[in-house]
This record gives sequence, C-alpha cells and structure tokens, in this order.
Amino acid sequence: MESADLDVLSTAVEWSAQRRQATLVVVVRTWGSAPRPPGSLLLIDRDGRVKGAVSGGCIEDELIERARAGRLPALRPEVVVYGANAEEATRFGLPCGGTITLVLEPVTSRSRLADLLEAIERDRLVLRRLDLETGTVALMPSGVASRVEFDGQTLMTLHGSRERLLIIGAGQLTEYLSTMAQAIGYHVIVCDPRVEYAAESNVPGVEFRTTMPDDTVIELSPDPNMAVVALTHDPKLDDMALLEALKSSAFYVGAIGSRANDLRRRERLRLFDLTDEQIGRLHGPVGLHLGARTPSEIAVSILAEMIAIRNGVKVHQTHAQRAPGTIRECLASA
Repeated sequence: MESADLDVLSTAVEWSAQRRQATLVVVVRTWGSAPRPPGSLLLIDRDGRVKGAVSGGCIEDELIERARAGRLPALRPEVVVYGANAEEATRFGLPCGGTITLVLEPVTSRSRLADLLEAIERDRLVLRRLDLETGTVALMPSGVASRVEFDGQTLMTLHGSRERLLIIGAGQLTEYLSTMAQAIGYHVIVCDPRVEYAAESNVPGVEFRTTMPDDTVIELSPDPNMAVVALTHDPKLDDMALLEALKSSAFYVGAIGSRANDLRRRERLRLFDLTDEQIGRLHGPVGLHLGARTPSEIAVSILAEMIAIRNGVKVHQTHAQRAPGTIRECLASA
C-alpha cells in the first residue's frame, strides 16, 4: 500500500492510544475527475488536525469545519458525497462534474487498526470488512482483489505491505533507481550475489541481499504490491529472477537490454516452464521510451512505466520497430 496511507493508519493507532477522538475517512467512489483514487485515506481528530488526503484541499477544509463543529460521526460510520451538483463540484475543486463518495468511520477499539498494522508489517495482504450499520470490522487473508468494494452497507478495502521493488543487480543505474523509488514510497531490495558489486552498494535505506536471484524472488513471494526489475545484463542472473517473477503476481516485471537482447531473452524463456501469457508480461526493453540515455534518465523512464502500470494506464511504447519478428530483423534495425 502507499506509504502515505500507511502513515495514516499508524497515526490512527497512535492517536487512539492517546485517547484522541478521531475519524478515519476513506474514498470509496469517484466519478469524473477526482484528485485522489478510491482507497485513499485521511485521519482527522475533533480539533481538526489531519493526516493524509482525500482531495486537493477543499474537502479537507470542509471536514475540518465539521470536526470543529462536532459534526463528525461518533458511534457508527456515515457516508458523505461531495460534488453532487455543479455548485458543489466548483466549490470542492472537482472539475468536469466530478463527485467523491467518502465513508467516515469513528476510530474505536472495533476498528482493529492495530491488528491491521501488524498484518501489514508481516507483508500480508489483508481484506478489511467494515459493516456500516454496526461499525464492526473483520480482517481476513486475501489474494488478488479490488482495492475497494462498497455496496452502501459494507466497505471492503485491501491492505498490504508498502509497495516493494526488487532490483536484480547493483551498479550506478541501480543507485539512481533505488533512490528515486524510495522517494515515491517503495521499499527497495537489491539482490546481487557478485561480491565485487555488493562491496560498492551503499544506498541508504536499501535492503541488500547476496543470495541467488531465483531464490530471492521465491523467498520474497512477489504479490500485487511488488515490482521486479532485472538490471545486470547477465542472463545467468537476470533470467533466473525472471523465470520466477513472471510466474508470480508481481504487478510489474521488467528487464534492461536492447531490442535484440530482449528478443533473445524471450526465446530463452520459452525453453522453460513459462506460458506465452507469462512471457508476455515482461516489460522489455524496460521503461517508457523517453529517449533516455543517462543512468538517471533511464531510472526515470523505468519508474514512469511502473507508475503507469500500477495505476492501470495503458502504456503505448514508441520504440522504433518495437517488436520485429526475428532476431535478424531486430539486429538490422538496431
């Protein structure tokens, strides 16, 4: 889950321990243009202090007014809709007639937020079920599911660990990619069994592993909150990681290399127990085609593609002759 939302949940547990009355606000539906997607969280106490965001600021201001006026729910969750008409859409900064539906949940012992945080810290995907009539919460293990489901009576939200990025291979590009990924909330793990590279890897905040790439992928058990990017240019390392990552539910799997190398890689992968559909999940050459040349520019292109895929945006690559039919054609066009 996003680090900002994780901060909201952590703060809610902290405020609850301090006996501060607070309300957890969840975006459950949007229509038209909306600043924040479903599942976004905000925490607000009765004095109007907030953590998180559900809009560009105008809705937060209105919620602060509600809090200070004592108009936030105290016993059971409530549903609030903003932007129901053109006047409201303009007032709350919702262009194109957008609307946002929020659930306002009083934070109590029934919220089970401490239990939820404990599960998240163990890298588990958890489905949180909130009954709006009673305010009771149930937590249950989950596989792949929608981030938010709301039928007017029950709110189901999917929670998991922070987004993780596993990078195969240390080096200059890895340093840039690690630093940038951490800046947008990823927990970064770098795997490189080569001693000479491991000795030079020192990016603050990055978890470093020297185990073999395939073993590392299996141990980390990639879920829909994880991306895997292979950057060594060495098939003996990159391919090992890709063989396991492409069989997982990682939302993004990419590998660096030229178009010729990408085609060779796909032919090698077909020799193993991977389906065409699994191989088709591979993003290669990795990253959006931005004309990137320097390590920092390439890191930006990789993160840009990851963000697009994570947000469900269809990526249209513009690499010249992106998918030629044979290696010979690919080499001729390189």
